[in-house]
Amino acid sequence: MSIEPVHVIGGGLAGSEASWQLAEAGVPVILHEMRPVRGTEAHKTDGLAELVCSNSFRSDDAESNAVGVLHAELRLAGSLIMACGDRHQVPAGGALAVDREGFSAAVSAAIEAHPLIELRREELTEIAADWPSVIVATGPLTSPALGDWVRAQTGADALAFFDAIAPIVHFDSLDMDKAWFQSRYDKVGPGGTGKDYVNCPLDKTQYEAFVAALLAGDKTEFREWEGTPYFDGCLPIEVMAERGVETLRHGPMKPMGLTNAHQPEIKPYAVVQLRQDNALGTLYNMVGFQTKLRYGAQAEIFRMIPGLENAEFVRLGGLHRNSYLNSPVLLDPVLRLKTRPALRFAGQVTGCEGYVESASVGLMAGRFAAAEALGLTAVPPPATTAMGALLGHITGGHITAEEEGGKRSFQPMNVNFGLFPPLEPGAIQKPEGQKRFRGKEKTVAKKQALSRRALADFAAWLGSSALAAAAE
Repeated sequence: MSIEPVHVIGGGLAGSEASWQLAEAGVPVILHEMRPVRGTEAHKTDGLAELVCSNSFRSDDAESNAVGVLHAELRLAGSLIMACGDRHQVPAGGALAVDREGFSAAVSAAIEAHPLIELRREELTEIAADWPSVIVATGPLTSPALGDWVRAQTGADALAFFDAIAPIVHFDSLDMDKAWFQSRYDKVGPGGTGKDYVNCPLDKTQYEAFVAALLAGDKTEFREWEGTPYFDGCLPIEVMAERGVETLRHGPMKPMGLTNAHQPEIKPYAVVQLRQDNALGTLYNMVGFQTKLRYGAQAEIFRMIPGLENAEFVRLGGLHRNSYLNSPVLLDPVLRLKTRPALRFAGQVTGCEGYVESASVGLMAGRFAAAEALGLTAVPPPATTAMGALLGHITGGHITAEEEGGKRSFQPMNVNFGLFPPLEPGAIQKPEGQKRFRGKEKTVAKKQALSRRALADFAAWLGSSALAAAAE
């Protein structure tokens, strides 16, 4: 049987991984990479899978770290990116860091040597209507021409060009003896209860100390090619503070319409609100707290807020250029564009962040496209796995309800345990010989249980997948 080739656009980590998975499944691939015909502001070479920022794939701990679990799942699935990363690793403690030149060269060599992959060095400004299967993996620096084409296919507001990111925390790390649930003026919005926000109160002394820390905090700068995308709807919190010490009290930290459930007789001088960020209710974001503060400064300053002293941050804030889709609205559960199913998206353009996350979404897109090319049914990995949890966030886990301040914007995310479904009762095991947990033992045990479940379920998914059955 003759199989039509799948066209993969972009030779980064996601595109390279998608191409490899397709070819290894016996499906021919045409991989289009625009470098060196057209360069980007960030890339320095024409190598495939070039690492343009850090050389770290982050934690390799598969027992209690979500990124490490993702590493393990990639290895189980025969990932090219992980295989090349493992071969070219450099010392980095518990992290997997790689020799970036050796890593890129290894990925390039493997792709170029595969008999089912044709590498074309060319810039595409649009995608042919008669291509039966396409994976777009052009990353955060999608070329302007192709970006315009994608926007025309998906809608004017579907492709963001700047990330305005507020910090996100694990709900179970908040101190609810200081914070409380309440919507401003107890307003019940669509799907709401009148208690939709976590509120953290500050008195005058705490507020003034917080503003002073914001102003003094170490900040990053925009890269020259990013420009400065400030507009009043997404000003960094520290830029608002520069406009006057009282500005935040009349903006994102206004105390009006809120009553401290723990001390109703004392009116808060200012209030920081956190809003549920995912459908599971495990993650909350700090409303209006997009920032250019450096990460170390953010964690220190934001833990000055009552209720956040022990906050565990899933991600910290930022504001930078990053092209990505409004994926929960546009993509189906197997990463196809709902209005044009022959077109898939993979990697950072879908709204994931990080090298291994990008490679993972590429791996899933490649396997989904391969299954369809072989006349099989594409089945997503379970939500309990790291890949399934990441896919769930991209294609439907984010809350997009209309609110008083407008529709919530979908924001990219690294993999983290907050994206995983809760554990079943009894899954968390106490240390042998102990009747109760001590210190942070319960947190560690929870992560270990989530890791065990993820890897078991991922192995089962691989063994029962359509591609595994076809190989037999």
